[in-house]
Amino acid sequence: MENQQGVLLESGTNELEIVEFGIGTNRFGINVIKVKEILNPQPITHIPHSHPSVEGIIEIRGEVVPVVDTAHALGFDPSAQPAQDKFILAEFNQMKIAFHVHTVTRIHRISWEQMEKPKKMYQGLETKITGIVKMEGDMLLLLDFEKVAADISPESSITKEQLRNLGERERSEKRIMVVEDSSLLRALLQETLEEAGYDQTVVFEDGKEALDHLKQLVDEGKVVEEEYQLVITDIEMPQKDGHHLTKIIKENEEMTALPVIIFSSLITNDLRHKGEKVGAEAQVSKPEILELVKWIDHYIL
Repeated sequence: MENQQGVLLESGTNELEIVEFGIGTNRFGINVIKVKEILNPQPITHIPHSHPSVEGIIEIRGEVVPVVDTAHALGFDPSAQPAQDKFILAEFNQMKIAFHVHTVTRIHRISWEQMEKPKKMYQGLETKITGIVKMEGDMLLLLDFEKVAADISPESSITKEQLRNLGERERSEKRIMVVEDSSLLRALLQETLEEAGYDQTVVFEDGKEALDHLKQLVDEGKVVEEEYQLVITDIEMPQKDGHHLTKIIKENEEMTALPVIIFSSLITNDLRHKGEKVGAEAQVSKPEILELVKWIDHYIL
């Protein structure tokens, strides 16, 4: 099993493993590679005047970590049996957070192709959910933990203020493809890149949509690197993830000259090798927009 997981994680096969957890009777999931460990509830130190969804802080092996009441953050009822609850210790965006959930059940291995995008008609659900998986006659919702964290602490997301140190920037005519499934982050990325002088951006909602567009350009006889000078892609996306997208671009002789920067909450020292394996020119952890702009400058100026 370990060898299979190693191949899976290294090769960009468009698969993922998700930990299923419950809030009340609702089934949710989190990408395994965000999970550091599952903990039993432990005493919490409460913080005065903290966000209503933050229960307080705990110490885990000498490190102080905030605890988020996931049910409260989603507008659900509290646990009926709190003694049986669990804490999911997660790491993303260069931070660790313990998410208080009601149950943790099992791990599923699926393809990103099995995951549907949430539709706008779900009345706000799409702002907290990145994908929906039909499973065993029910639905499992992949929770957008980054959005939950950003709602509680807006400074943990992308902001234009991070670019102040760049000073005045000239307008660039270079065209950038942005592949990001979150509508909020697509808008933030376009806004911040425009602030940095890159206002020729074209956005796509997932890797499949982006790849179909690139293939169409090739079929039309166009030179891909003349149409776009750079690709910025997230990793976690329904239909086709960023690692798989990068792998296909780099293995295709009509596309391989196109620089790819992976911009994701999953860029850690432990996971950086995966982006290197599929051929990404650079990898930047969200929300480090200043570092992202520096890499863009490096590859397309």
